[in-house]
Amino acid sequence: GYDCRLGPHLQARLAVWLEEGPAAHGWADDQVWTASRVRTLIGRKFHISYSVSGVTRLLHRMGYSVQMPARPAAERDEEAVAAWREVTWQEVKAAGRQPGRGSASRTKRA
Repeated sequence: GYDCRLGPHLQARLAVWLEEGPAAHGWADDQVWTASRVRTLIGRKFHISYSVSGVTRLLHRMGYSVQMPARPAAERDEEAVAAWREVTWQEVKAAGRQPGRGSASRTKRA
């Protein structure tokens, strides 16, 4: 399998830091961990470089998942959203592929 550069003991330390929240580690603007922030935290604390996608895979192996808000934002205007979907989206969405015969070859037309 995949050999992780952060062993179980280092992953446990990372988990403790993640539980402390972003503000405890210098991100006071909001309380959201992003893969980029976790990447920076790993670099600062362990002096190990990860890519953002590598951090995402690491967090997944540690049992973390992408979080979605439990409820819509209080500022959300449902009428404006519905109007946008009916008018603006219809104007900007792509028409898509036209039905017809196709070819798997990139150089030869059907």
